[in-house]
Formats: sequence, C-alpha cells, structure tokens
Amino acid sequence: MLSETKLNALKEISGSFSRDEAVWASGFLAGLAGSSVTVQDISSPTAHAEAVSAKKITLAYGTETGNSKKLAVELAGIIKKKGIQVKLADLSQYKPKDLLKEDFFFIIISTQGEGEPPILAKKFYDHLHENDPDLNSLKFGVLALGDSSYPLFCKTGEDVDSRLEVLGAQRIIPLKKCDVDYEQESHSWAEHILNVISKTADSNQKSTISPKASRGRKKYQGKVSSIINLNDIGSDKETYHIEIETEEALVYSPGDALGVMAFNPRTEVDEIISLTGIDAQKQIVTSKITASTEELLYKHLNISYLLKSTVAQYAQITGQNIPEVRLSLLDLLRIYPVKSAAEFEQVIGILTGQSPRLYSISSSLEAHGDTEIHITVAKSEFLISDKKQNGLCSGFLSAFNEGEDLEFYIQEAKHFRLPNQDKDIIMIGPGTGIAPFRSFLYERDAIGAEGRNWLFFGDRNFVSDFLYQAELQDFLKTGTLTHLDLAFSRDTAEKIYVQHRLKQKAQEVYHWLEGGASVYICGAKDPMSKDVEKTILNILQDKGKQTLEEAQAYLEELELSGRYVKDVY
Repeated sequence: MLSETKLNALKEISGSFSRDEAVWASGFLAGLAGSSVTVQDISSPTAHAEAVSAKKITLAYGTETGNSKKLAVELAGIIKKKGIQVKLADLSQYKPKDLLKEDFFFIIISTQGEGEPPILAKKFYDHLHENDPDLNSLKFGVLALGDSSYPLFCKTGEDVDSRLEVLGAQRIIPLKKCDVDYEQESHSWAEHILNVISKTADSNQKSTISPKASRGRKKYQGKVSSIINLNDIGSDKETYHIEIETEEALVYSPGDALGVMAFNPRTEVDEIISLTGIDAQKQIVTSKITASTEELLYKHLNISYLLKSTVAQYAQITGQNIPEVRLSLLDLLRIYPVKSAAEFEQVIGILTGQSPRLYSISSSLEAHGDTEIHITVAKSEFLISDKKQNGLCSGFLSAFNEGEDLEFYIQEAKHFRLPNQDKDIIMIGPGTGIAPFRSFLYERDAIGAEGRNWLFFGDRNFVSDFLYQAELQDFLKTGTLTHLDLAFSRDTAEKIYVQHRLKQKAQEVYHWLEGGASVYICGAKDPMSKDVEKTILNILQDKGKQTLEEAQAYLEELELSGRYVKDVY
C-alpha cells in the first residue's frame, strides 16, 4: 500500500490525466513493478493488439475481367463491418514469398479459357507450382469463379487449393466453386470466413501465447513390408495395397495422408543424359541443392510434365519457336534438341522441383500399431501418341519390392476427421476412395465406437475389383459395418454407380442425416463427387420436402458444421 502522502500526490498528478495518459501510466507502473496489472475500466493496448492480430486476414484476388476484384472489394467491406481487419491484395502485385508471413489467407480467383489462370495472376500461380515453400503456418480458403459451360470449370481455383494443401497449408474452409451467378454463394463463403475467424480468435484469446511450431515436415524412414495387387485376374486395373514398417513411432490420425516424393524413371534419365551429352556426374548448383546431373534428374527435378512457362523458357534458351504446350522433358529434347551440353545445363536451371504426392492413409494406429502404415494406390496408365505411360508416383510406388526403403511424411487433414464415437457416419468411396474409410472402420472397431457406420463402395466388376472384400465382409459380420451398399458398373446392362445406390436408399439416408450422421465422400472429383452431391440434394428435396434452395442451404449447413466432408481429386 502507498503511504497517505504518496497516495495524495498520485491522485493530484493523475486527476488531470487524459484517457490515453492513464493507459500509458498504468503500463509504466506495471513495468516498474515487473508484473502485469489489469485496469478494470481501461482497455490494455497490448490486449487490444493481440485481439486485432487474431482477427487480421488477407483477401487476395486474381482477375481477368474484373469480377474477382469487384467481389473481393465487396466481401472485404462485409467482413470489415464485423470488426475483422482485411488486407486486400491483387495477385498481380502480390509477392509469393510473403505467404510465409501470412496467418489467414483467402483467395478469390477465376478460370480462363482451357483451365488457365487469369493473365494477371499467372506469375503467382506459376510460382506456387514451381517452388516448394513450407506453408505449415498458413490457414487458407479459396473461392473459385468459373463458367460451368466450359469443361474445366473452376480449374484454377482447384489447382491453387490443392497446391496450397500439398505445401502444408491448413484449409480451414472448403473450396467453394461459383458459377456465373455467384452472388449468393460468395456471400455464404464470406459468412463462413467470419464464423471460422471468430472461433479461431476466441481460441487464441483463451490460450496462452506459445512459439510457432517447427515449419519443417517430419520425415519418416520406412521399409515396404508388403505390396499386393488388390485386383484379381481379368481386371484391367492395378490397385496396390502397400504396407510400410518403421522403427520410429508414427503419429497420424484417420483421414490424414501419406506424402511421398517420387523418383523419375531411370530409363528416361539415362536417355536424357545420352541425348544431351552432358556429364552425368557433373556437380550442378541449383537454388535448393547441389548435386550431380544424374541425381538432380532422377530425384529432385520435375521432368515428366513441364509447365507451359517452363517450355517457354526452354524455347528462349534454345532459340527455337515452340508452341505453347506441356510436354515431358524427354519429348521436348527429342523434338527440339539442345545444341550442346552447356545449353542443356542452362535448361536444368529452369526446371521446377519435384512435387510430393499425397495418398490417403488406409490403416489405423489403434488397430495396426504405431510402426506400421498402409496406403492404397491405383496405378495410373494413359496413352500419349499411342505409347503407354504410367503416372509418375503411382508407377514409382507400384514398382517397389518388399524390403526396399521408402521415405515419407504425414500430411495432416484437419477437415477430414471422424466425429465423436457415438455419432453415425455415411462413407461414400468408390475405387481407391475406400482408403480413408478402411482407416475409419479399423479405428472405430478398435476403440469400440458406438456410432453406426454405413459404406457405399463401387468399382467396375464384383469378381475382379471388389477392393478389401474379405475385410469388409468381416466388418459386416461383427457389426462394425451397419450397412454395405455396392455398385459394380460393368456387371449390369445399365451402369450402376454409388449415387444410384444412394438414391435407392434415399429414405434411410435422410433419416440418418436427420439423426445427426456425418457424410464423407472420397474419390474422383469429376464426375463422381458431383453426381453424389446432386443425389443428396435430390434426397433432401424428395424426402425432406425441401425446395432446391432449402436443400442447398441444408447441405451447406452440414458442411459448415463439419458433417459433410469431401476428399476428392
């Protein structure tokens, strides 16, 4: 306590203080005391700064015709009225390196022509795909504008959304795709931002400040302990169940993905070296690594499907007139050869780094232990000029033998999470979309979850393409699976898909939704996930007696509450 003399002196001095002077004086006295104080009637500048910081976002736009900019300005105004600071950013001027400084980053971007980014946003788009920054601290959301009359509807938004996730950023609101009539859906997207930011800010204010987590990805070293082709004789597909064992304990949850960096085919690397005449062992310095030519081409650089911007740079280096196309490096060298090994060394300098591929984890720590992890990989095959080609990573993984080493990391997927143990779930996963649901089922079985589980699975043929058939039948027998509905499209005269099975069970699906069930969709984005969503909307209209607008609002509310979740590709 102060003596009466000092107290009177303090009262005399402070009596004429303005509010700002009183705030300063309280902080000054707290500093002298070496402790914090709380002034009941005066807001602390520090506390205010922390609150504002927790509610500061960047809203960026990439535009060709001006729609994205106009919408960004409008939505920024709406968000600001709710007390959230918004920094508007034009992607034509935005420095991609600043992504490392962002906490909340939301993008509105349109798609042009054949799935291309707006010209003014192309620099940002290319940088995002040509570099590999670690964005683990970034929280993001994407609003994609497009025209559904074009085949690659909203492709730029989809590309940016998936690329940010690959780089480690956390998607805190789902990708929203808007057609030419975007006003209502864009406003809903802004409301979603407000809800998420408010919850995050509240959480920040309740928690103590802690240092940022390490930005580096945790790398695991494993050995392939088992690799099995799940497709039977007669199938024209190859789907591999791959089990990997580690000595170090793993940390992951159902819904997470395994990330792996594929190596390029050795035969292609050898042919590139032969065509160019470059010394395979020559040490070359790149922006990220110094290694031999052979190692760079084999392990570190993308040579399989070059960006148009990379092809354009190749044309400048070689002085050749090359159309705006995407080719593999080998095909480019065959058609438009370099003049010398020295010229090819310049080409190496423009090649982008290899990007990791993500595969949904199909095992469970609770069921399989913390030194074993499983993935389900469909080998991708396609024709280019009548020559069969394999997808880079699926071809890489399917060629593994038991006992071979594999480095990988875990990509957390906070949006694709199981609900509480007593909640019901509906899982829709044809083909390799079954992967995370195998993880879900093993997890819920191991922990004795009370919630019911309903799986819709489909593929081409029952005999040759029923992935994990024995396991699913066992889950049915034990009651872990409440329902299993199957759709094999080529076993019937009229093709039957998972959305048709959903429609057949419309009344019960609606009953589960009304009872609080969560819906999960995994697999092909187009057309599967779109057809499934249309079917769910039809069920809501038919069985719920809702208008289309009411059904869309119902489904959106499920999405906002985490009860309608998609992992599609």
